[in-house]
Amino acid sequence: MKVVLAYSGGLDTTVLLKILQEKYNAEVITLTLNLGQEKDYEEIEERALKAGSIKHYNIDARDEFVNDYVLPALKANALYQQKYPVSSAISRPLIAKKLVEVAEREGADAVAHGCTGKGNDQVRFDVTIKAINPNIKVIAPVRELGLTRDWEIEYAKKKGLPVKISESPYSIDENLWGRSIECGVLEDPYQEPPEEIFKITVNPKNAPENPEIIEITFNNGIPTKINGETMKPKELIMKLNEIGGRHGVGRIDHIEDRVVGLKSREVYEAPAALIAIEAHKDLEKMTLTTQELQFKKLVDDEWTNLVYAGLWMNPLRKALEAFINETQKRVNGEVKVKLYKGGMICVGRRSEYSIYSKELATYEAWSKFNQKMAEGFIEIWGMQTVIANKKLKIHGGS
Repeated sequence: MKVVLAYSGGLDTTVLLKILQEKYNAEVITLTLNLGQEKDYEEIEERALKAGSIKHYNIDARDEFVNDYVLPALKANALYQQKYPVSSAISRPLIAKKLVEVAEREGADAVAHGCTGKGNDQVRFDVTIKAINPNIKVIAPVRELGLTRDWEIEYAKKKGLPVKISESPYSIDENLWGRSIECGVLEDPYQEPPEEIFKITVNPKNAPENPEIIEITFNNGIPTKINGETMKPKELIMKLNEIGGRHGVGRIDHIEDRVVGLKSREVYEAPAALIAIEAHKDLEKMTLTTQELQFKKLVDDEWTNLVYAGLWMNPLRKALEAFINETQKRVNGEVKVKLYKGGMICVGRRSEYSIYSKELATYEAWSKFNQKMAEGFIEIWGMQTVIANKKLKIHGGS
C-alpha cells in the first residue's frame, strides 16, 4: 500500500510515518504545506527522508491559501462564536485538497493525517478528502490506535527517529491568518495564559506608549492598501500581523464548542484577522443597507459554522458566497483603525458608495431632512403595537 502523509516535521507525524510503515505495511510519501509557518522546510524534508519517506513534497501554498480561503473568510466576517477567525479551520480543506492531488499523481491508495478523535480537524480532513475523491482511503493512526504523547515519545526514542522531542506541553498550529495554542495549563479554563505561549503579539503593557492609526483600503471587500501603499493580499496580511502584533492586538481566549460535542478552552493570536475583519465590518455598515446587513449577518454566521464544522465542500458554502460576493461590489473605500495597548477601534471611514448622508444626518439648521415626516411614520410604525396593548387592557391581559 502507498500512503501520502500530511507531514509537519514534528513528533506526531514523524512517529506516524514509522507506524504507517510498520503497522500498515505502507510505502509513505510525505507532504508539507507552507501556509505561513516559520519553519525550515528543507530541514523538514531531510527529516522525513531520514525517517523513511520514499518521496517528499514541499509546497508553498501561501498565495492559494490567502486568495481562495482567507479572503472568502474575511468577506464573510468569519468569527466562530464571535471570537475565533477560523484560521486553522480554513487551512484544513486546502491541506486535504493537496493530499488528494499528490495521492492521485503518485497512484497512492490512501492518505493519512495525525488528528486525534477529540478534535475538529479529523472531521475537516475526512469529509473534505472523501468529498473530493471517495475512492481514496483515509488513515488516522492516532485515532485508530489510541496513541498518546507519552507513548509517542518512548516510541520515537526506541526507534531512534530523527526528531527533536520538545518539552513544551503546548500544541500549536499556525498560518498567516492566525496561531492557535492548546494543552498544558490552558486546559484549566480558570488559569490565565502564561506570557510564554505568545509569539506574534507583545504583552499589551509593553506595547508602544503612543497609539498608531493605520488606513486600510478595500476594493470589492478585499483589502488592497495600507496607508496608501498597494500590496498583494499575502504581503498585506503579513504587514497587519506585524503592526498589530507590535501593539499587542490580536489575542483571543475563549471557551469553544467543538464539532464532536466537547467544550474546549482555546487561545489564539490573530492580529491581521481581527484588524481586517473589524475594518471590513465597519465599511460594510457604511455601504450596505439595513436589510443587507441584517441578512448578511445570518449568511456570515452560516458560512462560518459550515467551515468550522468541516463542511467546506458542502454546496451551501458556494451558494452563500454568491450572495456575499454580490454585496461586496459596493464595499469600497478606506477605514482608519487606531491600535493601542492591545485594543483597536475604527476611528474613520469613507466610501464613494456611502449611504451615510451628512446633509440628512446633521442637526445643523441647514439639514435637508424634513422632520415633519417623522410624525406620520411613527403613527404607522407603531400602529399594531398600540392597538394590541389597547386590546390587552380591555380584556384583562398583561
